[in-house]
Amino acid sequence: MLVVEAKFDGEQLATDPVDHTDQPEFATELAWEIDRKALHQHRLQRTPIKLQCFALDPITSAKETIGYIVLDLRTAQETKQAPKWYQLLSNKYTKFKSEIQISIALETDTKAPVDNFKAKGAPPRDGKVPAILAGLDPRDIVAVLNEEGGYHQIGPAEYCTDAFIMSVTIAFATQLEQLIPCTMKLPERQPEFFFYYSLLGNDVTNEPFNDLINPNFEPERASVRIRSSVEVLRVYLALQSKLQIHLCCGDQSLGSTEIPLTGLLKKGSTEINQHPVTVEGAFTLDPPNRAKQKLAPIPVELAPTVGVSVALQREGIDSQSLIELKTQNEHEPEHSKKKVLTPIKEKTLTGPKSPRVSPVPSHNQSPPTKDDATESEVESLQYDKDTKPNPKASSSVPASLAQPVTTSNASEVASGQKIAVPATSYHFCFSIDLRSIHALEIGFPINCLLRYSYPFFGSAAPIMTNPPVEVRKNMEVFLPQSYCAFDFATMPHQLQDTFLRIPLLVELWHKDKMSKDLLLGIARIQLSNVLSSEKTRFLGSNGEQCWRQTYSESVPIIAAQGSNNRIADLSYTVTLEDYGLVKMREIFVSDSSQGVSAIQQKPSSLPPAPCPSEIQTEPRETLEYKAALELEMWKEMQEDIFENQLKQKELAHMQALAEEWKKRDRERESLVKKKVAEYTILEGKLQKTLIDLEKREQQLASVESELQREKKELQSERQRNLQELQDSIRRAKEDCIHQVELERLKIKQLEEDKHRLQQQLNDAENKYKILEKEFQQFKDQQNNKPEIRLQSEINLLTLEKVELERKLESATKSKLHYKQQWGRALKELARLKQREQESQMARLKKQQEELEQMRLRYLAAEEKDTVKTERQELLDIRNELNRLRQQEQKQYQDSREIASGKKDGPHGSVLEEGLDDYLTRLIEERDTLMRTGVYNHEDRIISELDRQIREILVKSNASN
Repeated sequence: MLVVEAKFDGEQLATDPVDHTDQPEFATELAWEIDRKALHQHRLQRTPIKLQCFALDPITSAKETIGYIVLDLRTAQETKQAPKWYQLLSNKYTKFKSEIQISIALETDTKAPVDNFKAKGAPPRDGKVPAILAGLDPRDIVAVLNEEGGYHQIGPAEYCTDAFIMSVTIAFATQLEQLIPCTMKLPERQPEFFFYYSLLGNDVTNEPFNDLINPNFEPERASVRIRSSVEVLRVYLALQSKLQIHLCCGDQSLGSTEIPLTGLLKKGSTEINQHPVTVEGAFTLDPPNRAKQKLAPIPVELAPTVGVSVALQREGIDSQSLIELKTQNEHEPEHSKKKVLTPIKEKTLTGPKSPRVSPVPSHNQSPPTKDDATESEVESLQYDKDTKPNPKASSSVPASLAQPVTTSNASEVASGQKIAVPATSYHFCFSIDLRSIHALEIGFPINCLLRYSYPFFGSAAPIMTNPPVEVRKNMEVFLPQSYCAFDFATMPHQLQDTFLRIPLLVELWHKDKMSKDLLLGIARIQLSNVLSSEKTRFLGSNGEQCWRQTYSESVPIIAAQGSNNRIADLSYTVTLEDYGLVKMREIFVSDSSQGVSAIQQKPSSLPPAPCPSEIQTEPRETLEYKAALELEMWKEMQEDIFENQLKQKELAHMQALAEEWKKRDRERESLVKKKVAEYTILEGKLQKTLIDLEKREQQLASVESELQREKKELQSERQRNLQELQDSIRRAKEDCIHQVELERLKIKQLEEDKHRLQQQLNDAENKYKILEKEFQQFKDQQNNKPEIRLQSEINLLTLEKVELERKLESATKSKLHYKQQWGRALKELARLKQREQESQMARLKKQQEELEQMRLRYLAAEEKDTVKTERQELLDIRNELNRLRQQEQKQYQDSREIASGKKDGPHGSVLEEGLDDYLTRLIEERDTLMRTGVYNHEDRIISELDRQIREILVKSNASN
């Protein structure tokens, strides 16, 4: 036998077993019932449908895998598709190419769902349906795609008289980085984020973007044409009351929001007839399963939002094609915030799914590079886009060098020039080595690890020692992987000021496998101490002179809870290395067009040199001098133009660097705000936990004191009970001794009484024997008298009389019983007789009617043989009737004789009992045959049984 099992959404279904042949036919439909929201979630996660084919043994019920098929849920459509052949994977029969023909489709469930009591949106009330839609079930109002007309029809065709356009626009988004938890890592490659929603069954996504902190995407409008009416559309929007929009990264949903659609068409409103109706605003994005993950609420100012506009209008009414966008930068001043009018990209949805349209970028973008200077969380959130401007300067080659210098245009000279930007920062390397922990003051061993963070070094990510080491009291333990070095660039005075103001806080954590990690204490390391230590000189990697300062000491670790008590000591070593000024950075400047240098060109239009035979003129008037002068003036002009271009490019680069710096600053500020909010929430949880622990400690102390008090009371009670027990034992011993003495005296007295009573008993027995002999003699004398003998005979006769009276009474009762039985038998006999007579009369009447009909029929016959035959049959029937009459008369006479008692039956108690049993058996057989429904009173066997029953009743009555 063959069977196919399919598993999806945690539910497994199976087909009916079929014969294991070359071409088995399953002809089975497997269906799962899910809502549209769950279907979209499965599509986003690409949940597969796995089908496994098994060979089933019907005797042992053993299953053997033949192969499996994995179906993609995204291929299922609401339109019916032709079945396809799918090849079995991991096929057991390797010599054959086994395939199964499968059709996968989506069907809208039209049956009324069972209303369970759940805290969800209430279904639409039947009373809300307008009067003009009477008889129309709101659940039957669904959107159906009309591919020929290019629109979606909502409701029955007779109600679809108006044309509408429904559009959804995603304009902007802010604070999207709040949706990424700190523990989540995005793909190493450049991630793409996009918004996804379903509009009337069409999956829509906007243009992907890469930056979550500053999302930059063009607004896009997705529109669908609808054929319906206002009332039907209002009922449909009441059913589909929310539009869910997801922020996705690949196949994963990072957050979602719901836009209410019930406000588009309010009851009694006619706004849609004059102008489009809209629902727009900034909606908060919530991470998936916030309640399940028990996430803390995000402050309003840091909540991630998305700007969405949903519009509905009648077809033919012009709608606004521009949308007002808000600047996403919170950190800019008020006067710098602008409202930009940006044309919206249109998407018209006419099919089940709309393809993603990639707009042509408006500027050139360089390949994305990962910024190594950002924090670790920023590295997991975004990849920076470095926009390199490529200005094009208009230049032209002079047409003739003989023209005046003032009218000639300059060309851009030089290619690949470098601009030196001097640096004012110093290159430092700071290293810290947490060496050991000693002098532990905690009474129990701990699995400790150290953790610290110093954002000034360029990274806010915490640094931790690993793995945890066990530390006990009065022992020193060296920490593994405790050395860390930081390379950074800063000003010396800024370094000194930061080290003086902000100490390094090292946290001591106890890591327990059975519970959460516990913060035991904090050590404060003053980093400014290293600045006052002795400097030593050393050579760098490139031979330059560098300075090193080293400082070591032990600092106490102060308890994080309770009083500020020292719980351990931490030994550490810090080193600061100064590598001097940061080397000069060189920025390459590229030109978009290369001019032709006048020096490299050989002028072809220069006049020939004058002959020496010509008249001598002044040197300044010669053509050579004028050409040289013009050349020198052109060189100066080109130098000025080149310097101006360099200054403009330098200014553009400095502005780009400033913008990038502002961007990085905003990113860091947003991350700091996010961290501060998270730390505030964690601090609140920690404070609550500390309060709970203090309460628990107080409760434990009170319980312990109560336990000590109860222990003392129990000990005193035990001593008192022991003393009372000893006293009672002593008193009981004394009482027992006294009782023993008394019992001994009593026993002695009782033994004396026993001897006396024994003597009296012997005397009484002797007297009894004498009296018994005298009584026996007197009794013998009395028995010999005649009066005694007569009295005994009277007693015997009295007993016989009583016995005879009892027998008489029983005979009388049996006589009455037999009389009653006789009366009932007579009634039964009369009833049977009457029934038999009625049946005989009915049979005779019926036969006479049949005879009359036969006579009338055969009289009309012309054939003589047929007439003779019919006459013979009539004679036979008449003879039969006569015989039946005689038989009835005989039975009637017999019954009369039985009633009058003329017939005598057998006598004897043995014969009477046999007749009763035989009568009972005949009645039971008759009743059994009648209950079957096959026989009636006119049948021969029933008549024979009735006759025998009547004969036995007659005999029984005669015998009585």
